[in-house]
Amino acid sequence: MTTAALVDIQQFRRVFGHFCTGVTVITTLDDEGPAGFACQAFAPLSLDPPLLLFCPQAGSTTWQRIRDVGVFGVNVLAEAHGPLSRVFGARGSDKFADVAWAASPTGMPILTGALTWADCRVEAVHPGGDHAIVVGRVTALGECRDDGPLLFFKGRYCTIAPMPTGEPPEVVDTLLAWPRHTDWI
Repeated sequence: MTTAALVDIQQFRRVFGHFCTGVTVITTLDDEGPAGFACQAFAPLSLDPPLLLFCPQAGSTTWQRIRDVGVFGVNVLAEAHGPLSRVFGARGSDKFADVAWAASPTGMPILTGALTWADCRVEAVHPGGDHAIVVGRVTALGECRDDGPLLFFKGRYCTIAPMPTGEPPEVVDTLLAWPRHTDWI
C-alpha cells in the first residue's frame, strides 16, 4: 500500500488550507501570445544564486509553453487582485483578453498593478507527484509597491491588517537566511 492511499486527499487539502500563502501569476510569451496561470505554490529559494521555485500541474498547457520557451515572469498579486487571480485560475479562454500588462526586460507579461515581479529563466525541473517543481533563476526584479499582498487561506482570498507604523520589522534568525532584512525574505 502506498503512502498516498493512507492519506485522504480532502483532509490533505483541509489541513494545508490552514497554511496561508501569497498568490502569484506565472506568465510567459511565445508565438501563440501571452499565457499565464494563478499559482500559490511559489517560494523564493536562494539568494546566491538568486533562485525561486513554483509548482505547476504536470499536465498544464501553460506550463508546457513555459518549459518550451524557457523563460517566465512572476507577478506577485496585490490585495485588490482577487478578480485577476480568478481569471488566471480558470482553465481555457484568453486570460489576457481584458488584462492590462507590459513586457518585462525579457518580454514576459507583467500585470499592471502587480505588487512586484521577477523575470526568470528555467534552471531545473524536478518531478513532484502530479505537479512539477520548477526552479527559476531570477534575471531581473521589479519595484515594490506599498499595497498589501493578496493571500489565500482556508479556501478564500484575504488580506493582512495594516502594518503598525513606527515599529521595527521582526527578524527571526531561524526563518530568515540573512540578518536585518526588512522583508519576509
